[in-house]
Amino acid sequence: MSENLPNDHSKQDKNSTEELDLVVFFSLIGNVFSKIYKFFASIIKGIFSVFVFALKAIIDNFKIICIVLLSSFIIGFSIDKTKEPIYFSKMLVKPYFESKYQLVNNIDYYNALISIDNYDELSNIFQIPKEDTKELVSFQIEVGPETENDLIRQYDEYVQSIDSIRAQDISFEDFVDNRDLFSSDLFTIEVKSYKRDIFKSLTKGFESTFSNEYSKKLMKRRDSTIVIKKLAYRKDLQKIDSLQKVYLRILQEESKKGSVSIGLEGLIPLTQDRTITREFEMFQNELRIRDSIRVLDQQIIEQNVYYDVLSTFSDVGLKSDDILKKFALLLPALAFIILCLTFLGIKTIRFVSKYEA
Repeated sequence: MSENLPNDHSKQDKNSTEELDLVVFFSLIGNVFSKIYKFFASIIKGIFSVFVFALKAIIDNFKIICIVLLSSFIIGFSIDKTKEPIYFSKMLVKPYFESKYQLVNNIDYYNALISIDNYDELSNIFQIPKEDTKELVSFQIEVGPETENDLIRQYDEYVQSIDSIRAQDISFEDFVDNRDLFSSDLFTIEVKSYKRDIFKSLTKGFESTFSNEYSKKLMKRRDSTIVIKKLAYRKDLQKIDSLQKVYLRILQEESKKGSVSIGLEGLIPLTQDRTITREFEMFQNELRIRDSIRVLDQQIIEQNVYYDVLSTFSDVGLKSDDILKKFALLLPALAFIILCLTFLGIKTIRFVSKYEA
């Protein structure tokens, strides 16, 4: 009995130590969760305090705020009613021979001319009276309307033009996200003006926008390449025609000779073999070559200009109602921001003047 007592005491001490460790562990976990709770609670309390503080400031100065906002709204509304209206119209174009780069560059150039009041140059470019160029407000270019199928087609063409290993790392979403203005084949040109019926007269002036030495060089190179290909195709057609005439002559001669049969009552016939010709294969080749020539002629017909107008400017422009340029909304918003900054400035000055280190 006496020998078992020390063992019992040691087991009790061990159990007490384990229980104490568990209590300390759970106490630490409780403290961690308590600190996390207090942290988020302090954030929520701070946000709520800021909201209440701002709301209190608005309530205390409600009359002043209403007077300032109402006054700024009336002033802005009066400006909107008295200022000259702006009209806009859009044109959808499809450039060829990389003339889109010249188009974008010229749009920036036109805006620069407007900003420096160089109406003589604008009048010379668009062949319109100088008084009309003074009515121009801005030019803008953006990507034309594109469907999902258009984007997929462009993605397939892009993937086929690069290395197959690198193409595996470029998804359709990456391709769409990394596209810029020059990635499109269609462009929307928007012109804004104070004059409502000026847009149609600008159409002809855009012809020079697409023409440049590089585009002319590409068109000339394309035409020269087509001429060389058509000459080669016509030579192939001449060869096929010559072979067809030879085959036809052979067949005519064989048809005149007929067949010869020698043997005992026809048991052992001897028949003259016909010459093997390939008229059908040559006919198929001729069709393929003529189809290739037709494709080249069609390409010249479809792309014999530097751009195509898919949708031209309207005769009369639409009134621009850009909400971001409404003074009836801009002035009250600006006045409210100034009031808030003024209030914060006053509070800061008062706090600093009363602050004692």
